[in-house]
Amino acid sequence: MAPSGNTDVIDVFFVLLPVSLVLDWAGPAEALRIANQGMLAQGQAARFALHFVGPNPTSLTSVGVALTGLEPLPALNMAPPCWVVLVGQPGGAIGVDSDASRAVLHWLRGLRLATGQVELVTVCAGSVLAAHAGLLAGRRATTHHQHLDELQRVEPQCDVVANRVFVEDGPVFSSAGVTTGIDLMLHRISAVCSPALAAQVAQTMVVALRRGPQDPELSPFLAWRSHIHPALHRVQDAVSQQPQTGWTVPRMADVAHTSPRHLTRLFLEHAGIAPLQYLRRIRLAMAQAALQSGHNVTHAAEMAGFSSDTQLRRAWHQFAGPGTPSSPKQLSNR
Repeated sequence: MAPSGNTDVIDVFFVLLPVSLVLDWAGPAEALRIANQGMLAQGQAARFALHFVGPNPTSLTSVGVALTGLEPLPALNMAPPCWVVLVGQPGGAIGVDSDASRAVLHWLRGLRLATGQVELVTVCAGSVLAAHAGLLAGRRATTHHQHLDELQRVEPQCDVVANRVFVEDGPVFSSAGVTTGIDLMLHRISAVCSPALAAQVAQTMVVALRRGPQDPELSPFLAWRSHIHPALHRVQDAVSQQPQTGWTVPRMADVAHTSPRHLTRLFLEHAGIAPLQYLRRIRLAMAQAALQSGHNVTHAAEMAGFSSDTQLRRAWHQFAGPGTPSSPKQLSNR
C-alpha cells in the first residue's frame, strides 16, 4: 500500500526487522485499526493508514511465525503527517551488525523529525535502535527496564527516564516496552482524534487507559463501566462520543429503549452513579482535554457541552477539587 498523500490521514510505518517482538507492533497496530473502525462507525473517515515495512519482503517474528509481503522502507521525502514506529527484539542487547539492521539505520539517519510532520514512536528496545541512528541526542526517552543502561551507553546525550510508562519529547514518543506500546498508542489516538475515541478503543481491547505519561489514573471515559449491561453501555457510548449534545435523562432513556425512571435505576445499580452526574463527569473530562490542548475556558466549555464558563467552573469545583479550570498546570499535575 502506497502512502496515502492525504493530509487528513496519518501514515504509520511499522519498521520490522527480523525477530521483531510481535506484541510490540501488533498491539499498537490493533489499537489504530480499532480507532479507524470506530471513526467509520461514526460516519467519519479513517484517520490512520498502516504500513508494515522492512529491509526485506519477508521476516521471521519473535515467535517463529514468518511475515511476508512487507513493504520496502519508504522514500525519505514521504509526505507528512506520518509516524515511524520502531519495536524491540528478544535478547539482552540490540544487535545492529546484520545487513538488515544496517539498512534500517541508514534509512533512519535520513529522517527529519518534526512535530506534526514526521514523528517517531518507539516501543520497548526500539528506542535503542533509534539511539544507534542518532535520533535521540538531546531528547528525553525511555525503554524497557532491561535496556535502560544500554540506551544510555549508546546515546550518552539522551536523558534516559526510568519508571515511566511512556515519555513524550517533541516529535519523539517512547514507551517502556511490550504492552506499554498500547498505552502510548492510546495516548496518541486521544491527542489526534479524541479522548472519547481512545477510551472506546481501550474498552474494546479490554485494557486500562492511562491519561498521560505520568498519570496512572483510570480515564473518566472508562470509569463506571465495569458492568455488563448492554443498554447502559449503549447510553454511555452515546454520551462519551457526543458529550456536547443536549442530553437529558429522557433523551438518554430513548437510547436505552427504556423509561427515564428505569434508566436512573440502571445507572445507580450497575454503574454506581446517576445519569446526569455521569454526564457532568464526561463533560468535565472533555473540557480538561481541551484546556490541556491550549483552548481557553470559554471554548473548552463549549466543546464539552457546558452552557457557560460558570457551569464548567461549578463542575470543576464539584468534581476536580481545588484550583481553577483556567490553569493548565493544575490540570497536568492531577
